[in-house]
Order: sequence, then structure tokens, then C-alpha cells
Amino acid sequence: MTATRGPDALNISGLTVSYGGPPVVWDVTARFPQGLMSAIVGPNGSGKSTLLRAAMGIQPVDTGRVEVLGMPPARARQQVAYVPQRDEVDWDFPITVREAVEMGRYPARGWFRRLTPADRAAARVAMERLGLAPYASRQVGELSGGQRQRVFLARALCQEPRLLVLDEPFAGIDARTERDLLQLLSELVRTTGASVVAVHHDLATLRAAFDWALLVNVRGIACGPVADALSPANVARAYGSDSVLEPAP
Repeated sequence: MTATRGPDALNISGLTVSYGGPPVVWDVTARFPQGLMSAIVGPNGSGKSTLLRAAMGIQPVDTGRVEVLGMPPARARQQVAYVPQRDEVDWDFPITVREAVEMGRYPARGWFRRLTPADRAAARVAMERLGLAPYASRQVGELSGGQRQRVFLARALCQEPRLLVLDEPFAGIDARTERDLLQLLSELVRTTGASVVAVHHDLATLRAAFDWALLVNVRGIACGPVADALSPANVARAYGSDSVLEPAP
């Protein structure tokens, strides 16, 4: 895919996060162009999710600057959809699939305004695209892990964002569901010009499905087109070996 013109989808400059101790993200600078499938990747404990949460304004930072779609994160909030890790969600909260997906309309509509027929139609379309229409009246907590992930992606699509940010969206789901979701995300980028930035751990998937990558291990190692960022030399710097690029036997 080709990046679209205009400000970057996400621009990070000198970001450091320490939680009051040694930095877990240290002086990271990176840019993610608009209109691409982008990923943040690195070893376990490398600060990937912390970096993403800090960029979204969820995690306080020690130093650094972030721009989202050329704006401070707070100004861009209505144009960004965020899908958290599954373990950050209270699955016992009583809410149906339809209600969860319709929540994607509230950032633009306002939390205390009634949804319009057009809002509800957008939620129906999102559920249909994710294969969730038969489960619309089911409690989200009753669904499988893959189905729950589809619910949160449907909610994000219902928001019609310019930037879709996902934290480990494929963790704990089967390979077929992962392929389906990757295809849907790629189609979203191609047909709407939206941008995707996702934390992911599988380098083979990144090389096959993503356009742009930030490779981190506390510090930023490389940022750019996937083939360049995930060169054997860069992977060796991040992981200590380039063997992780080899396909599984």
C-alpha cells in the first residue's frame, strides 16, 4: 500500500516512560504515515504496549511529544479508535454484542445523546462485516475469545475512525480468525484511507501483512518499511538473533 499525503497518522518524538524506575520506553522517536498497515514489534517486555498506551494518552510519560493526525492526542480523540488488550476488559460487565458495538458511535455523537437510526444502521453493518449479526443479543461475556475480539473490532469500525490503534489484537485467537481480521483491516485501509497501528509479536505475519514497522527493545531500533525495519541486522539488535525471521518448520 502507498502512504497518503498529509500529516502522519502517528508521530512520536523522544518518548520516555519509566513508571518511577528504570525506563521501560526510552527516548523513542518514530513516525507512522497515513494510509498504511503499521505495527510496533519487539521482544517480550520491550515496551511495545507501554509505548502505544503512552502515545494514546492513556499512560503518563516522563518526556516526549506525540501528534496524532497532526494534532495533540486530545484533539484527535474522536478520529481515533482504540482496541485494548483483552485482559484489560471486564468480561463480566453485563452488555450485549449490539450494545457494545453501538458504543462506537458515542465518541462523535456524545455520551448523553440518543443514537439515531443511522447510528444503529452503522452498528448493524459493522456486526455483519465481522460475522456477529447472529450474536447481537448475546452477552459479550458468553462469547469465545475470537468472537470477543471481533466485537471490539466491530465497535472500532462502527466509529469510522481515521486511525485504528490495536494492542495485541490477535493474541489468543486461532489462525483462521487472525487471517480473517487481517484481511478486514487491510480492506479497511485500502477502501477508506484509514490508518492502522497495531502492537504485534509475530514477525512472519508482519512481513506478509503489514507495510510499516517500528522495531523496539526499550529504545527504538528501526522504523520504516517492513523490509527495511526488519532486516536481519535490526532483528539481531532487538532479539539477539535473526533466527526469528525464519519460517517455522
